[in-house]
Order: sequence, then structure tokens, then C-alpha cells
Amino acid sequence: MVKKLKLDATDNQFAKAVKESAQQIWLAGLGAFAKAQEGGNKVFETLLREGEAIQEKTRRVTEDKVAEMAAKATGTWDKLEHVFEDRVAVAMHSLGVPTRKDVDALAKRVKELAAQVEKLGAAADPNPAPKPARRSAKPKSESTAAANAE
Repeated sequence: MVKKLKLDATDNQFAKAVKESAQQIWLAGLGAFAKAQEGGNKVFETLLREGEAIQEKTRRVTEDKVAEMAAKATGTWDKLEHVFEDRVAVAMHSLGVPTRKDVDALAKRVKELAAQVEKLGAAADPNPAPKPARRSAKPKSESTAAANAE
């Protein structure tokens, strides 16, 4: 939060400096125009060239500052994104949610086990001998029981 306040203060100072600079340039331009009217075309042309040079210099400084602020903002967003991702990962871990790495490892293990099962199935005898028929255990009738008793 402190960094954000410092960044906002820097932005406000920069904006104020640009505004003051623009105001000074405007006033200088008005003064130069007044002198040019008094001194003629030669002075006017000189002031015009100087004004263009100052304008170009101000534009470059402004572009540099904007690029610098954009880089800082991008870095801040990147850091914020990483902090958010880390916190979400910790929360998900504490809830027992598997990570992508866990799921990938599990999928790999399932493939390995499937291959082993297939291999074992292929190694088994493809034509197994028929098993003898199993007789069901029916209750013996009384006549059969009596005949066996004799």
C-alpha cells in the first residue's frame, strides 16, 4: 500500500511538473510573439526554431517518463499476479485439491498400469482348457437318500 501511495505521489508530481512546464512554455511563446512583432521577422524566425527545439525536447522527456511509468506499472501487475497465484495455490493445497503435476503423474501411472495389464492378458493362454461342469448342489430326494443308505 505504501508503494502505491509513493507511486501515486510520483505520478502527481510528474503531472504537475508537465503542467507547469506547459504553462511556462505558453507564456514564453506569448512573450516571444510580442517581441517578434517588435523586432521583426528575423527574431521571430529564431524564436520559432528555439520553440520547436524545446517542444521536441519536452516531447522526448514526456515519452521517456510515460514509458518508465508503464514499465513500473507492468512490473507491479506481474508481481501482483504472482502473489495471487501463490495464494490460490496454497489455498487449493490446504483443501486437498491436486495440482496439475499430481494429475499428470497419476495419468502417467494409469497408462503404465494399463500397459502391464494388457501385457499380462496377452501372456495368458489364449485358449484355456474348458473347466469340468460343476454340479449344482440339489437336495436329494427321499428315494435317492434311501437307496444310498442301503
